[in-house]
Amino acid sequence: MPLSIDLLPESTLRDVIGLLVRLIESAGALIIFIGAVWAFVQFVLAGMRTGRRVAGFNRIRLSLGRFLVLGLEFQLAGDVLRTAVAPSFAEIGQLAAIAAIRTALNYFLGREIANERAELDENNKAATS
Repeated sequence: MPLSIDLLPESTLRDVIGLLVRLIESAGALIIFIGAVWAFVQFVLAGMRTGRRVAGFNRIRLSLGRFLVLGLEFQLAGDVLRTAVAPSFAEIGQLAAIAAIRTALNYFLGREIANERAELDENNKAATS
């Protein structure tokens, strides 16, 4: 006689996880939105200033890239959580495709951020020499 303890019925668990997924995905969307607004404000301010415009724009792009990477990580976390309770093969396939796309985006954004950071460091060294 197997012992089975049901803390929550599956339907309740699905409802709770659905709420958590919406919260996590909303947090990701909010992070991306805040990053875009911040980058836009910085872009406008940098456009009004004279002098080192290129370095200013590169810094803005780096910061926006960081917001995008963080927001995408939250979105991926929501997708993983969505498939936590008895996923179907179709849901697993969708998760794999979404994870692959978002991981590729994160990889290329991370690489772009690293390249921009190296370029900024190189420019700063040249400016101080």
